[in-house]
Amino acid sequence: MPAAISHVSPYAGSWYPDDPSELRELLDRLFRDSQQRTGAYLLPRGAAFIVPHAGLIYSGTVAAAVYRHLAQQAPERIVLLGFCHRGAPPGLWIPRIDAFKTPLGEIALDRELVDELVERPEFAFLPEASLCDHSVEIQLPLLNWAAPACRVLPIYVSRVDPAVRNQAALALAEAARSGATLLASSDFTHYGRSFQYEPFPPDAWVADRLRDLDESLIEAAGSLRPELFLETLRSTQATLCGYEPISLLLATLGLLDGGDEIFQETLDYQTSGEITGDFRHSVSYTAIGYFPYSAFWLSAEDQAALLDSARRTLAHYQQTGERRPLPAEGGSRALDRRAAAFVTLHKNGSLRGCVGRRAAVEPLRQTVAEMTLAAALDDSRFEPVGRNEGGIQVEISVLSPLKRIADRSAFRVNEHGAVLHSGIHHGLLLPQVATERNWTAEQFFEALARKAGAGPHIYRDPATRLYVFRAQIIN
Repeated sequence: MPAAISHVSPYAGSWYPDDPSELRELLDRLFRDSQQRTGAYLLPRGAAFIVPHAGLIYSGTVAAAVYRHLAQQAPERIVLLGFCHRGAPPGLWIPRIDAFKTPLGEIALDRELVDELVERPEFAFLPEASLCDHSVEIQLPLLNWAAPACRVLPIYVSRVDPAVRNQAALALAEAARSGATLLASSDFTHYGRSFQYEPFPPDAWVADRLRDLDESLIEAAGSLRPELFLETLRSTQATLCGYEPISLLLATLGLLDGGDEIFQETLDYQTSGEITGDFRHSVSYTAIGYFPYSAFWLSAEDQAALLDSARRTLAHYQQTGERRPLPAEGGSRALDRRAAAFVTLHKNGSLRGCVGRRAAVEPLRQTVAEMTLAAALDDSRFEPVGRNEGGIQVEISVLSPLKRIADRSAFRVNEHGAVLHSGIHHGLLLPQVATERNWTAEQFFEALARKAGAGPHIYRDPATRLYVFRAQIIN
């Protein structure tokens, strides 16, 4: 029997400390900084993640947003999709080793999964020396810190055609169904002359322009369609490096996107320009998670806290005339999550006001209170709710993240709400609107076009974008 091969990471001592105590101190600080940036609440049951791979002092805080989720989930198996920056032959390559050795200890390869995959024509071995790359190696100390008991399967994803990608995705989807968590390693936009990518000058607006560019790629990834993601990459000519690992991840998630629908959540985002103060040379770091819709659901206790907040806020206004939101008291940390939400008011079975926030900019406990006042006072279709007006019923809709769809065929009537964007035309309809009116999908989209101030022809315009979402209804 051949001796076990432990690969010693050559990046220890350069990309991160090789002294164990110094490395532990750095990782502890990165995880603390991540919690301070993004909050203590972590969504459960992440199916897959996209994580950056620069030196830990640069991308480590953003990466920690992913690894904090992994620490909570404690996965036993992780499939790590990386790539070789210096190039590798076309294909999907597994290094011929048995373990990775880091300053914090060894990470064993998932031999069972390796043996299963190399039986398939899409996967093969290559020597570690011809693959070794920081896209995989920088993840190792983070994995050791967050999930020390996990077994890892590293796959270096080089250029593959769509047919090979789809076949590989079938195998990875099977692994995911058996409990494996998927990671794709990639930095986002590499900006500046040193990267030969300077589509706009490094002026006062460069940070906003970089964010807009990266968000167009993040949005495309949220569709779970590798073809849309790659098309967006080509159209922007953005210098995102790990597009092959991400494309394989999205193809795999598309096969898993069934009954408990998968939605993408941006966990953190930062640029090296923000860290160094020099945007003439900047790399974007993004932490992204993919979660089943059930992961976003609020408990009965949290639902009751939000409903109580909305009712207290409305009652306070009617009693005092003071427009003061009263955020939800109690409940779990899930109410501290930033999420989009709408508040709908009814009276005697008729709509009395409905206003919401489609962007996740504030914690739920604050958003619901603010939207209650907006629904009562700011819906231009209705007179403001009177001080002495009674009989008002409150309904809260907590939205999932948006998912861009290719066309209306991906819409599920009575399950999905939808957003339409086309030039100056914008519209949103909640999923319960179709249910309450007994609409078909065609009737829903006719109403959505009217809401956006357009006709049905707008769906033939190639500039039109459609997004779907789910909503938890609380009343």
